[in-house]
Amino acid sequence: MSTEARSSGVAAAPEEPAPVFDPDGPYRLSPNVSLRPERFGALAYHFGTRKLSFMKTPQLVEIVRELTRHPSARSAVSHLSGAEQTSYLKALASLAHAGMIVPA
Repeated sequence: MSTEARSSGVAAAPEEPAPVFDPDGPYRLSPNVSLRPERFGALAYHFGTRKLSFMKTPQLVEIVRELTRHPSARSAVSHLSGAEQTSYLKALASLAHAGMIVPA
């Protein structure tokens, strides 16, 4: 608990555990997230948490936008090479951890 919370008598809210990313599960862009296209890819802004994430490639943006068309995150990247699949699944896991994508 922070010193501020202790001195005011207000208990700090416990942090919720980060959601576990399951690449074999279905995902979608969170309804609380807006994407702003950029040359490098996109900025993702979460209106609930006020977090900002960078999607560093246009291909990642396309994959995120198309997640709902696939039965799983793994299937959304199945057209990529093995090394690329691993890289993009790691990026999707990071976006899920930040709440940018959520289970569908």
